[in-house]
Parts: sequence; structure tokens; C-alpha cells
Amino acid sequence: MNARPDSASAPILLSDYRPPAWRVEHIELDFDLGIDATEVRAALRLRHDPAQAIPLRLDGEGLELLSITLDGQPVPAGSYRYADNLLEIDNARDGSVLETRVRLNPAANTALEGLYLSGSRDAGFLLTQCEAQGFRHITFFPDQPDVLSSYTVTLRADRGRFPVLLAGGNPDGAGDLDGGRHWARFIDPHPKPSYLFALVAGRLEKIERDYLTADGRPVLLVIWAEADAIERCHYAMDALERSMRWDEQAYGRNYDLDVFHVVATHDFNMGAMENKGLNIFNAKYLLADPDSTTDDEYRAVEAVVAHEYFHNWSGNRVTCRDWFQLSLKEGLTVFREQQFSAQMNSPALKRIEDVALLRRAQFPEDAGPLAHPVRPAEYREINNFYTATVYEKGSELVRMLAGRLGDAGFRRGMDLYFARNDGRAATLEDFLSALGEANGIDLMPYLAWYGQAGTPRLKARGHYDAASRSYTLTLSQLTQPTPGQPHKQVLPIPVKLALFAADGRMLPLHLQGHADTAGNERVVVLDRAEQSFVFQQIDALPIPSLLRGFSAPVILDIDYAPGELALLLRHDKDGFNRWEAAQQLATRAYDALRHGGDATALSAWCGALAELFEDAHLNDDALLADLFTPPGEIELAEREQVVDPAQVHALRQQLQQELGARIGGASLRRRYEALASQTQRQLDAASQAQRRLKRRVLDLLSLIDAPSAHALAADQYMSAPSMTDRLAALSVLVRGDAPQAASALANFRERHAGDPLALDKWFAVQTQLPGELTLARVQLLESDPAFTLKNPNRVNALFGAWARNNPAGFHRIDGAAYRWLAERLQQLDLLNPQVAARLATVLNGWKRLEPVRREAARSAIISLSAEPQLSRNLAEIVQNMLGNAAAGA
Repeated sequence: MNARPDSASAPILLSDYRPPAWRVEHIELDFDLGIDATEVRAALRLRHDPAQAIPLRLDGEGLELLSITLDGQPVPAGSYRYADNLLEIDNARDGSVLETRVRLNPAANTALEGLYLSGSRDAGFLLTQCEAQGFRHITFFPDQPDVLSSYTVTLRADRGRFPVLLAGGNPDGAGDLDGGRHWARFIDPHPKPSYLFALVAGRLEKIERDYLTADGRPVLLVIWAEADAIERCHYAMDALERSMRWDEQAYGRNYDLDVFHVVATHDFNMGAMENKGLNIFNAKYLLADPDSTTDDEYRAVEAVVAHEYFHNWSGNRVTCRDWFQLSLKEGLTVFREQQFSAQMNSPALKRIEDVALLRRAQFPEDAGPLAHPVRPAEYREINNFYTATVYEKGSELVRMLAGRLGDAGFRRGMDLYFARNDGRAATLEDFLSALGEANGIDLMPYLAWYGQAGTPRLKARGHYDAASRSYTLTLSQLTQPTPGQPHKQVLPIPVKLALFAADGRMLPLHLQGHADTAGNERVVVLDRAEQSFVFQQIDALPIPSLLRGFSAPVILDIDYAPGELALLLRHDKDGFNRWEAAQQLATRAYDALRHGGDATALSAWCGALAELFEDAHLNDDALLADLFTPPGEIELAEREQVVDPAQVHALRQQLQQELGARIGGASLRRRYEALASQTQRQLDAASQAQRRLKRRVLDLLSLIDAPSAHALAADQYMSAPSMTDRLAALSVLVRGDAPQAASALANFRERHAGDPLALDKWFAVQTQLPGELTLARVQLLESDPAFTLKNPNRVNALFGAWARNNPAGFHRIDGAAYRWLAERLQQLDLLNPQVAARLATVLNGWKRLEPVRREAARSAIISLSAEPQLSRNLAEIVQNMLGNAAAGA
């Protein structure tokens, strides 16, 4: 594996962790800001651990060192060394003040890490991104999360070019300087790690609102954006206020500074960043209005605003000891965000969306060569660690614990966790210890979930004994080997369950050996390889409803009869498990098509859904839309030992055609017209649900009566009052290769020419054309004047949307798309290694492709690995994907 000589890295091991020998009690930063040249003066008040006789070593990458002093005296050339991105200094002692002055070039920073220019030279603004290791690109510092410091930051710049100056913390003065310049100072009294540092400087407009916390602190909330975008920030401001109030009520957490700044930028590698007091957002997760934002995006804006605010406690006030603990802040905060979003919207639909994302993004990660534990034993490049496993699976582990403890118990545990670790850099052990101690329970066995990769398979089988009126449910678990972990531990798996009678009634549960609570739902914990649970006073063979609410992130194997799944689909009161029954039944129907087997499952699936479609009592349009949506192509492919993406696509289409035919074109059209007559642009739950179902009905109609559906879609596009309806119609036209698609695309492009986020949708929707013609479409779009490799959103809209969301279009039998992607990854890697590495993960499942595609993908990955100048980000991903597959190449 070749890599850039200056960026090769040895593995970082969890077992090697030691507390830092040198800490920084306080840091004063002074910035003289410019686009091509910024000078940074840093004064570090040092603290030394006398037990560690280690010289002072500071991280620093790409810095031009101008001067260095220790305790006010210049450091002689022979008393410091700057090499291999480390500055080592002799003669430092406890209490010393080290001052350095460095020069940066923000305009040349295309990696968008550290201090960089967002936008054009004339109109753009300066900002920072320091998580995970961006601060070392700004100044010399022990750049690790367990070094917590208070900050004083002074910014100086030309007032005309940079009228707005912002940094984290509370404002502490501002004024004019000679030559048309000005200054502003900020003080953050809360010790924080360097990855939470932030500054922004440029021409920005603002909206603001006064807020009073539950404990009586007045706070000024301010959202900043460029002039053409600021009016699209009002929804985000409302979401921020809702988030703050919810965190006060649900967790007792109050905001702790006098001002809270949020800034939108179009050039950002991540979704958003929780810098203390100065959150920075990718504009796609902050800007919203009905003409350019879909319902799904509105919910995403609300969720991400909440997520970053919740980090103020779960990440900032209590931070991570080291990057191995990343899920301690991210998994926990994703869970808190999911709780909030469920309460703000629909709990059942939120749970469905979260589990669908887990299965679409994290389960394949766990099943491929990039599988890793939520807390791995080692890593090489931390930026490759921001994965679905750390975030989504990490959230599911917190949800398991919350379910185990109950609402009151989890709140007790979180109160203790925050109180005990406030102002500290904590570990997962600290988290489990606090939750357990607050409830008198040993939760340390759950630590195994964090250290073990792979998705456990939970097998369930039942036996009914009529003589004793008892039902025995036997559960067993198995986790397959993953890279570096051939042997797996037994895990504690909480299984929330209910039992149903044949007439759809939930039965009272009398679990043998346990106090009789007379409830009809309970949680059992499987903590052995196999375990049986006996339920008494059962009059007939019941139908189990298992993993209610998806109580553990596992794959469930249970031999349901199609009729049993149909019963759960019709009668289960748990919205998630009702959807899950539909998903399992659809999977059985898919298997029947795949293998030419018994059509009973297909008939049961279509029949149950056709009944629900006409059921006037089912008034939840959004749930109905999700019930009618079978598992996606990625989830279906995960069940195959050898994957032919074109075949998976064709069979899923056939499955939906069978459903559409069973409902009937006339019924679908009537429902569509009824929903269309109610179309509005409001954001209330009922209006969103109607649009959701209308989109699904139009999709089904397009599969059985394309000309009629395309005509409806063309009319819907032209008359749509919102982006949700407009984009849904455009998607039907593009995916169906309808004759009306070209004019609609041209209209969309003209209508939204000045809106980068809407143009991202224009690029992305065109990548969803099924089949092998998509590559030519993508290549044509590359030459569009609006496309650039320098903007992460645009790259993900074109390349990412195609490769991730259109398997049949990306996985061409001739391998041309793999070769094309390898070439683009090389180009992208030179500009932005983080984005290149994340995009490369689309090839994670290459080893399970059918032989022709597998060999083509292998060849493309090997050719990429042979490039001599890969960044360490991309080199690590490619190396892990290949494993031993390059042998003999």
C-alpha cells in the first residue's frame, strides 16, 4: 500500500493510552486574519505531570513557524525541534508560558480542516473545522481531547472585508483599529478540548432571539448566514429554541453561556459541528423554506440543530478522554436527538426511519471488510472513524441501556453521569458505571457490545404445550467472525416482546419464575448462547411479536408463517413492529420470486396491504406509506451470499408491481387524486403524511401504468406548492425515463439556478435512473458548470447519491463505474482526503458481488492502492477493503 510519505501513520492503540504528561491550563490566541495569510499568536500556560519525565511535545501540521518564546525569552534554535508534525521543546517546566507565532494560508486549504476560506475570494468568509485534529493546522498544541483548557481569543481583521468576527465563548469587547481594521475578543470560561475551538470572520447577516433558560439565565440566540440565505434560517431558530426547552425538561440541562451563535456555510466536510458557543453548520442542515426544502429535510434540519445543541452537555461539558470513546458523545447524542425528534413528530415513524437507516448503512458496514467495533482496539486515521457504526449503532446501544433501565432509571443514571463527569474527559466505563450505580445494576456486561464488531443474529423458536397451557420461547445468539475478531463473545440482548392470539388480541404475560405483573408486554434479556423463557396460562398457540421497538440491534431469525406475519401487520399496536411484519413478509415474498417458490407469502403480503389500503379506520397516512414500502435494494442484497445488483433491482420492481396490480390502478389513481386535492404546503404532521402517501401511491402507479403516472407526475411537478411534491414528481419522471423528464429537469435547473442546495437535488435525482445508462448521465453532469470537486455537498450529490443509492446503476457488469470511481477518488484525494475516504466506502461490499463484478471491483481497488500519493485517509480505507485480496495481483 502506497501513501504520501509525509502522512504515513502507525496504528494508535487503545491499550497505549496514558494521561498527557503536559496539559494547557489556559490558552490565549491572537489572530491577524487574512485570506492568503493569517498570523496566529498562541500563549500556552503549561502544567506538567511530574511523574512523567517527557519533553514538551506539541502537534502542528502545515505551519510556518515565525517565532517561539518560553517564559518571555526566545528559544534558541538548538533547544527545539520541528519535524514530522511535532514541535519538541527543551527546558519547559510546570507553570511555563510558551508563546508561538505561525503563519497560515486559508485560501489554499482545500481539505477544509483547520482555518479555511468558504466561498469565493471576494465574497466568501473564513471559518474553522477542528474535529478531530484540525486545531494542529492552526497552532501548536497537544491536540487531543483529554487536554481541556480555558480560552481567550482575540480576532483582528479588515473591517470592510471581515465585518463580523466570532469565536466561541462570551464576547469580551470589540473596537476599531487603525487602517480600517477592527478587533473582537471572546472568553470561554469552560475548559474544553481543542477540537471544540472555532472562529468565523466575514460578511454575514443575522437573525436573533432572546431566550431565558429554566434556571434563569438570559441568552442571546444568533444565527448567521450570507445575505441571500439569512431569511431561510427562521425554521432553524425555532428548532433551536424547541431543542433547548426539551433538554431542560427531559434531562435538566441548561445552556451555560451568555450567547449562542450558529453559522451556515456551503463548504463543510461534516453535517455540523458543536463548537462551544459557536456551532458551524453545513448549510443543507440549517437553511429551510417550502420552495426549496422537502419534508424529510425539514425534519433533518430540526434533528441536526437539536443534535449539535445537545452536544453542549453530551460532548462539550462532558467530553471524550480519547478518540476511541467517540461514540460516548456521538452515539449518546444521536440517541438524545432521536428521542427529541420522536416527541416532536411521530414516535413510530421516527423509529422506522432510524432502523431503516441502520440496516441500510450500518449493517452492511458490519458485514464487510470495513467492519469495526463501536470502540475499536486501534485505528490509524481518526477521520475514517466517523461511521454509521460509531453513530447509529452507538445510539442503538444507548437505547438498549435506556430500555433496560426504564425512563426514570435512565434519567437517574444520566443525572449522575453529568454530575460526576462535568468538566472531565470521560470513558464508556464512566458512562456505564454511572447508569448502573444510579440504579443498583451492573451494566458492565454491556461493554462487550462496544468492543465487538458484527451484527448478532437472534434466532427464536417457540413450542406450545396444550396440556400445561404454556408457551416456551427459546432464544439463541450468534455473531459471525469479522476482520481481526474470529471469536465472538456472548452479549446481553434485551428482547421486548408480546404474544398475540389468533384473533389479534395481545395476551397477558405470565413469565415463569418472575413476579406476575399482568402486563401484555415485557423485556427479557438473553445473556447466554441459548436461553428459554416459559409463559404460562396460554390457551392456544400464540404468535410472538419480538424485538418490539427494535429493542436490540440484531438480525432476527424466526420461522413465521406468512399468515402470522399478516396478522401482526394488521393488528400489532406497536407501529414499528407492524412495519417490521410488513418488511419480513415482503422479504418472504421477494424470496419466493427469487427462488421460484411457494407464492403464499407474496399473496399474503399483497392481500394484507390491499386490505389496509381500503381500510377507512387506518387514518395514519405516513405509516401506511411506510407499510407499502418493501426493504430497499441494499437491505435485500444483504441477505444474499452472492449479490447481483441488477437482479435484486429487477426482483424488487417485480415485487412492487405485484402489489400495485393487487391494489389496482383504478384504486391507486382514486387515492392519488383524493390526496392531491388536499395538497398544501403546511408543515403540520397531517399535511406531511398526505404528501408521503401521495408520493408512494404515485410510485406504485408508475410501475403498473407508466403513461398515466407520468402524466400525473408532470402535472404535479408544474403545480407543486412545495419542494416535497416537486421533487417527488421529478423523481418519478427521471426514474421512469419519462418523455416529460427533460423539460421538468430544465425547468428545475432554471428555477433554482441560484440555490446551491436545490441544485444538489437536481444533480442527485438524475443519478437515480436505473440501469447501466446512469454512468453516461453522471459523466455528462460532471461537465456542468455548477459541478465542482471542491464542494463536499456537490460531490456527494452526484457521486455519492449514485454509488450509494442506485446499486443497479452503479454496479455495471463491465466494471466501468468502478474504474471511473477510482480515477475520481484520486483527483478528490488531492483536494479533500476526508471526502475521498468516505466516498471510497461505497465499495465496502465488493467481495460479495457475483464473480464478474467482484473481479472488476477488485481490479479497480488494487489499481487505486497502487497510486503512490494516496492520503493516509484514503490509503487506510483501501487497505482495509482489500485485506488479503491483493495477494498475487
